[in-house]
Amino acid sequence: MNTARSAAALVALGGLLLAGCSSSDDASSDGTAADGSIATIASGKLTVCTNPPFEPFELEKDGEIVGFDMALVGEVAADLDLELAPLATGFDGIESGAALNAGQCDIVASGITITDERKANMDFSEPYFDADQGLLVAEGSDLSTLESLEGKTIAVQVATTGAAWAEENGLQSVVFDDLGAQVQALQTGQVDAVVNDVATLSPFISDGFEVAANFSTGEQYGFGVKKGNTALVNAINTTLVRLETAGTYDELYTEWIGTAPAEG
Repeated sequence: MNTARSAAALVALGGLLLAGCSSSDDASSDGTAADGSIATIASGKLTVCTNPPFEPFELEKDGEIVGFDMALVGEVAADLDLELAPLATGFDGIESGAALNAGQCDIVASGITITDERKANMDFSEPYFDADQGLLVAEGSDLSTLESLEGKTIAVQVATTGAAWAEENGLQSVVFDDLGAQVQALQTGQVDAVVNDVATLSPFISDGFEVAANFSTGEQYGFGVKKGNTALVNAINTTLVRLETAGTYDELYTEWIGTAPAEG
């Protein structure tokens, strides 16, 4: 069993989903309204800050934001009897918790790696995805190892594990706001390679690029909520357990990631 899903399956099933939700105006410190329901910033909606394009986790298609993250938080919204309302937001505001603290959204979902630094700014759900860093290069490139990247220019995304990995390894990097800008820089020759979460790079393999290396970091993704909002964290975790138990997680994973989850 995938370790992220295993962790989710260990969540206490006592985090019961509360029928109905209310505006956050009347919310207590734990995210519940006076009537005991889960408070949201907009009545009847679960607003989710995300940062497309970050395919296959979030991307725009036919005027809507879809992807693996959106499929999962969509299940959370359905369990809470709410309408899912994705909101495209800068990743720096997402990963820092600023978007949550400013009342822009109820949840942040954008392939966010759980780190101690981020835990200080927001509360996380149980992990839902194990992710490593991938190296995207032009087809036929001889760049495939850490050593081969010395003296090369690497495109990284702002405030991500990939950016931290490049810095830790002393690589020369250029920071971009999103994955789309990273790939465009590779296409135009501005950089020699792109480093980002490996699952997000597979859509570009058919565009004259290849994933030449996979660097293990042990990172895991989680959904973030405002610090202290235990009611919403419990609701997310309960949905993750339901999806795991019913086999729905595996179905959504295969649909969006392109392969079945790893066992073990």
